[in-house]
Amino acid sequence: MHQPDYRNRLTGEFELPWTYLHAIKDYTDMAWHLEQHPGVRAVVNFVPSLIDQIEDYCDQFQSGNYRDPLLSLLAVEDLHQLDAGQRKLILDRCFNSNHHNMLLPYPGYKRLHDLFLLLQDAGDLQVGYLSVQYLGDLLTWYHLAWMGESVRRSNELLPRLMSKGSLFSAEDRKQLFDLIGQLMQDVLPRYRRLQEEGRIEISTTPYFHPIMPLLLDFKCARDAMPDAPLPHAEKYPGGVERSAAQTADAVENYRKHFGRAPGGMWPGEGGISLQAAGMLAAHGCEWTASGEAVLYNSLHRIHGDSIPGRPQYLYRPYRCITEKGPIHCFFRDDRLSDKIGFEYTKWHGRDAVANFVHSLEEIRYHFDPGEEPVVSVILDGENAWEYYPYNGFYFLSGLYEALQNHPFIRTTSFSKCLQGVVAAPGSEDTVSNAPGQLAAMVSGSWVYGTFSTWIGMAEKNHAWDLLCEAKTCYDQVINSGRLSPEEQALAAWQLGICEGSDWFWWFGDYNPEGSVQSFDRLYRLNLENLYRLLKLPAPINLQQPISAGGGHAEAGGTMRRSA
Repeated sequence: MHQPDYRNRLTGEFELPWTYLHAIKDYTDMAWHLEQHPGVRAVVNFVPSLIDQIEDYCDQFQSGNYRDPLLSLLAVEDLHQLDAGQRKLILDRCFNSNHHNMLLPYPGYKRLHDLFLLLQDAGDLQVGYLSVQYLGDLLTWYHLAWMGESVRRSNELLPRLMSKGSLFSAEDRKQLFDLIGQLMQDVLPRYRRLQEEGRIEISTTPYFHPIMPLLLDFKCARDAMPDAPLPHAEKYPGGVERSAAQTADAVENYRKHFGRAPGGMWPGEGGISLQAAGMLAAHGCEWTASGEAVLYNSLHRIHGDSIPGRPQYLYRPYRCITEKGPIHCFFRDDRLSDKIGFEYTKWHGRDAVANFVHSLEEIRYHFDPGEEPVVSVILDGENAWEYYPYNGFYFLSGLYEALQNHPFIRTTSFSKCLQGVVAAPGSEDTVSNAPGQLAAMVSGSWVYGTFSTWIGMAEKNHAWDLLCEAKTCYDQVINSGRLSPEEQALAAWQLGICEGSDWFWWFGDYNPEGSVQSFDRLYRLNLENLYRLLKLPAPINLQQPISAGGGHAEAGGTMRRSA
């Protein structure tokens, strides 16, 4: 579960609404499926910057001080009060979804879209042509479409409003708004209860979801991409200290919310290197995880072409020895994980479940009796489901049911796996899983086994150079003593936001134009805000876009296949 920090820290407002939209749709649904299947065990990762934003929304509902401009419009009683900018915001935002599964199935919503397309050529005049009733209906339908399927089936308000279809009243919108508040405030407690009941393990990530190996050493990108061009800056200034700070802050955030230290950390995007693994080990993590290609590349470096077959090397945890101590690393089955992320979206739910379970059975048949393969399936907790009918309701329900009742497949968490404990119907079995030994590690991520999604392209490298320049200024100002402790803390927080992985993810002409422009603008705004907090003028080149986009990446660019 991950979202970058969408807040403008100088104004307190959310620039983009994805945190609360994914919360009411995906974080609620994923919790519901786990709650309905007590025999299933899983690991759920919450990035600290996401937890902060969820708590911010909870505070908004409790205080009545709403800082998300789109969400707050849903509660406006008299939409005649809206100015042109607010009307335009509704039109710009309220069709942002997977239209095949989240717009076309709803006639009332589709009619609004058809009318929007009819007037699209009118430009700014379009804002004036459309009535406040149209805008109110559009706001309502957008939030109805983003509701989790489990909520639709358990709360009478949603089917009632969807049956009404149009002419929604201010009271309708207020009731929907209040429901969103209830869902937001229950997200973290639901997962906390699941962990306390021993049904899931919650893990964390360095605070702002950086690609930590790159903070530590740009040159590690050449482990898997020997010819990759790198930023002009030789390294990220103070990258070791910043990585340590983000990791330590994540551990502290976890203790605050879950009352214990985390057993493990999912590094941002599975981005791992031996130095990064050592950083996690130094902060008490027993395990971490990455992609299958990282393991293959590492074994190839150790053994050359004498690598055993995939079933023999992939399906086990590995013990990695770092300068900071040992840590266990799990490597995901990329094929199975990508089937859920990309392929099963086009299958009938029962067929997809049967194929997945059969794939696991086939893996088991490659092992001798007494051997226990460990299959790691890891993917985004929010981005796949809108590409499934009904937000993946039938697939996930069927999958958890099949795994829960299978005669020999058992689910577990990474920490329990290391303890040899797996879930069985009515009890917990103990098995022996001898970890492999990994004497070397090729740096990489769960995307292609490289860092090419974040570095090595002109736009991405330029973004890193802008950040390195800002970090150099940050160091100079902090060392000068010109800022008070409170001002230093605000600047450090803003720097952490700028270090997040998502900005670099989106730069590139293979990504959709609209998404690239949104994240490009927000990245440059974050850098400008950092300069303001340092009481320095922002460089003029921050006024220039970094990347234009224009591609048609699969899944809207929010996810990448492993290969």
